Amino acid sequence: MNNQVHTQIVSFIWSIADDCLRDVYVRGKYRDVILPMTVIRRLDAMLEGTVENVRNTKKMLDEAKVDNQWPALCNAAGQPFCNASPFLLKDLTSRASKQKLKTDFETYLDGFSPNVQEILEKFKFRNQIATMVDADILGSVIEKFVSSDINLSPNPVYKDDEKTILKHPGLDNHGMGTIFEELIRKFNEENNEEAGEHWTPRDVVELMADLIFIPIADQIKDATYTCYDGACGTGGMLTVAQDRLQTLATRRGKNVSIHLFGQEVQPETYAICKADMLLKGDGEQAEHIAYGSTLSADGNATRQFDFMLANPPYGKSWKVDAEKMGGKKEILDTRFNTYLEDGTEMKMIPRTSDGQLLFLLNNVAKMKKDSTLGSRIAEVHNGSSIFTGDAGSGESNARRYMIENDLVEAIIALPENMFYNTGIGTFIWVLSNKKDERRKGKIQLIDATAMKSPLRKNMGKKNCEFTHDIRKEIIRIFLDMEDSEVSMIFDNNAFAYWNVTVERPLRLRVFPERTIPANTFKKADEYETVTTAIAKASATAPLDDWTAFAKATKLKKAQLNKVRPFITEKDATAVATDEPDTDLRDTENIPFTYEGGIEAFMQNEVLTYAPDAYIDEKKTQIGYEISFTKYFYKPVELREMSDIIESLNSLEKEADGMMADIIGGII
Repeated sequence: MNNQVHTQIVSFIWSIADDCLRDVYVRGKYRDVILPMTVIRRLDAMLEGTVENVRNTKKMLDEAKVDNQWPALCNAAGQPFCNASPFLLKDLTSRASKQKLKTDFETYLDGFSPNVQEILEKFKFRNQIATMVDADILGSVIEKFVSSDINLSPNPVYKDDEKTILKHPGLDNHGMGTIFEELIRKFNEENNEEAGEHWTPRDVVELMADLIFIPIADQIKDATYTCYDGACGTGGMLTVAQDRLQTLATRRGKNVSIHLFGQEVQPETYAICKADMLLKGDGEQAEHIAYGSTLSADGNATRQFDFMLANPPYGKSWKVDAEKMGGKKEILDTRFNTYLEDGTEMKMIPRTSDGQLLFLLNNVAKMKKDSTLGSRIAEVHNGSSIFTGDAGSGESNARRYMIENDLVEAIIALPENMFYNTGIGTFIWVLSNKKDERRKGKIQLIDATAMKSPLRKNMGKKNCEFTHDIRKEIIRIFLDMEDSEVSMIFDNNAFAYWNVTVERPLRLRVFPERTIPANTFKKADEYETVTTAIAKASATAPLDDWTAFAKATKLKKAQLNKVRPFITEKDATAVATDEPDTDLRDTENIPFTYEGGIEAFMQNEVLTYAPDAYIDEKKTQIGYEISFTKYFYKPVELREMSDIIESLNSLEKEADGMMADIIGGII
């Protein structure tokens, strides 16, 4: 079926919303009726030829008192779904009353198999029936969908009984999937506030698919591959990935089978995704879409996948998930915790205000280790993932884990305003656990922020796109691993640093002759006790060692804390070697690439200015961060002083002329 026919069908379905729903629903709610009705009509049309077979099978099963009839009924329908009601949708177009129509339509819906029931439930479609009945539009909506002006059936429709003049071509599964996706796209554009929640722009998805497939395209075999999206939304990434891999395989004469898996937490988008799979005839694939949170209720905990794509929510709290997992500090999930070589546990749990890195770690945990290709991942994040979090934090530890295990191939900075609901900068992480030899131990950073084509009309926040040529150029830069103004190659350790705590000893001088104010202690006898103890200690203890002096007084710690300010002075000659001066404490981030490491850094950068400084080794942490600004920042070129002076002189002359005109006008 050609694109013109697709467009005609989409336009017709879109017109149903305008014709029937305009005075009943606000425009943003049209989808609540149109999307589930499109699904229902397509399924209904696919079942028309097997109605009698299903009904006869049901009668036989009823007589045999078989409980679980659905497998046999779906088999009788020749589909992964069926409807065991007495009706087809077209049977409901002539009902004498609104109440009769409502009753029969509900009976019809109840006849669908459980997989369709789940879709209708997540759509909350039954909630719309009363609204449509009260407004007397349910009959009109049904009549529009079964009209001879549209064909959602896989069978062609002819103008004559001899079937010689074609009226409407049959709509195959791929064509139906394309139409459904186009409807979703149009509704998302109409409702831009929500679009970015579950719909990634097609140009970005196509770039992500190219990044995971093209590098290994020549290694594709006659085999079965799996593709997974742990935040799949309406399933658009899975669909694009499936088509892209199939295309690349076909071009190379390979016969591949692609199994799609995903998980989605939002009910309506989950329903759309499963419906899309069913409409394409992928009944088995539809069963591979799990409902619920990937973080706290992983629906694919035991599976590993060849390819993974995702656009997880960023800047979004995952506090509810953390509580379901026992609280942030008690999370033991092996996806988010690991161990260093010395057996030390390393938690990779980020702050609860932003859980996007957990989705990337979830994908990493599902990488295949024993296959030839391993696994490839492309995932979209905002800037938080690459630099938020100090050394030892969950975010930094997550980056450390991925980089030290040599999983990161590249990170690509995208232009701002690429997405519908946010204008901030975003990044594509590209990961592989079977890197090419030339990529081992290295990470490529690509600055594609200026590689964009403006849209003629903004779509929400989205005001630019990747054209085919731009995507092709980004892939070329990635494959060539070139060093240029927009591409840089770094060793993994270029992003690592030691966070060290630099201490300086507390310097003290003891002055036993100094007077302790009488009001230091409320009780006179305590004051006498303390001053007497200090006087005795001064005669025997070294006056330049506060620790020894304090011990000699045999006073309580609280008492010493009160008198210490009056008998000691910082920055003097004596050194309390076992106690650091907290006022002089500092931290330093020392790059792994610093020649000579920590010791050389201290010698060159610290001890030259503070010879008594030392590092508290117990507090040393390893951190990882990636800063595109650091590597790709281009400072604005300053104007020459002569040019500035010339501009100022010109402005001054202009101002003088204006003033003269004003004064002349007054006179």
